[in-house]
Amino acid sequence: MRALVIGGTLFIGRRLVRLLLAEGHEVAVMHRRARHDLGPEVENLVADRNDPEAVRRVLRGRRFDWVFDNVYDWERGTTAAQVEATARACGGVARYVFMSSVAAYGEGLDRAEDDPLAPPSHPEPYAANKAASERALFRLHREHGFPAVTLRPPYVYGPGNPFYREAFFWDRFADRRPVIVPGDGSRLMHFVYVCDLAEACLLAAKMPRAAGEAFNIAHERPVTQEELVYAFARAAGVEPEIVPVPREIIQAEGGSVFGPGNLYFGVYFDMPPITEKIGKAKRLLGFRPSDFDATLRETYEWYRRHHRRPSIDYRFEDRLIELARRRYAPS
Repeated sequence: MRALVIGGTLFIGRRLVRLLLAEGHEVAVMHRRARHDLGPEVENLVADRNDPEAVRRVLRGRRFDWVFDNVYDWERGTTAAQVEATARACGGVARYVFMSSVAAYGEGLDRAEDDPLAPPSHPEPYAANKAASERALFRLHREHGFPAVTLRPPYVYGPGNPFYREAFFWDRFADRRPVIVPGDGSRLMHFVYVCDLAEACLLAAKMPRAAGEAFNIAHERPVTQEELVYAFARAAGVEPEIVPVPREIIQAEGGSVFGPGNLYFGVYFDMPPITEKIGKAKRLLGFRPSDFDATLRETYEWYRRHHRRPSIDYRFEDRLIELARRRYAPS
C-alpha cells in the first residue's frame, strides 16, 4: 500500500511510519519542514495542513491508499473545515484514519463511541474542534462514501513523548523530591501506549468494516492520579513521597496545568476526567492493549538513556507543600 502520514515526524507519527515501513508499505509524510530524519525511503511533502490551498497543491496528482491524519495545531487550532479540506484533497483513498481524542466527548466517564460528542459551544477549543472534525468526516462518509475512521485516544505516553509528562515525575524522583498530588488523588485518568495507538491506526486501515466508525483506543481501565504516581515510581524502582495539596491552594497560588511556569502535576495531567470503554475496538479491530506497568518500564528505560533533565526551579512546589502541611498540621 502507499500511505501518507500527515504529521509523521513526531511522537505518534514516527511510530506509525516505522510500522508501515516494517510491513513493506510505501510511505510519505506531510509536514511544514523542508526535510525529515525518517530515512531516504520516506517521501517528504511540505505543506501546512491548516492551509487548504497548500495541501491541495502538494497532493495534486498524487495517489494514496491510506491516509493517517495525526496533526493538530496547538497554537492556532485545527478546525473541522481544515480537516475536511484535507480529506477532500486526498481524493480516492481506500481509508482515511483521523486521530481524534477522548476530549471529543467533552466530559464524562465510561464513554462509548455512540455517546454524543462535545457541542460547538464547548469552552475548550481542542474538544470542540475534534468533535466538529469527526462530524464533518462522518458526514462525508454518509453522503459520499468517504472511508473515514476516527480514533479517540486518551493521554498518550511512551518513549519520545514531546510533552513534559512521564519525565516530570521521573525528574522529581531522581532529585529525591516529594510529588504533589492534587486534592485527594482520586481523579481518574485514562492512558494509551504510543505503540498500541500506532498499531490501532494500522488495524483501522486494514479492517474493511472499520470505514465510517469511531474507536476508543486505550488501556483496559483508568487509574487514579495517586495510582499513576505509584505506577511511575514502580517503573523507576523507587518509593515515592506523595504530598496531597488541595486544588484551592494550587489555584490560589497560580498553579498551571500547561506550564511552563507553576506546573505542578505534568502537562495537562490535572484536567476533569474523561474515561472510555474499549470493547468495540477489541471486538471489531482485534485491538489488544499492552500491559501498563511493562510499557512504563520500557518508557523509563528510554528516559534513562535519552532524557536531558532540565534545571528545575522547585520554589513553587515547595510553597505549595509548605502551605498544605500547615493546613494539616495538628493544632
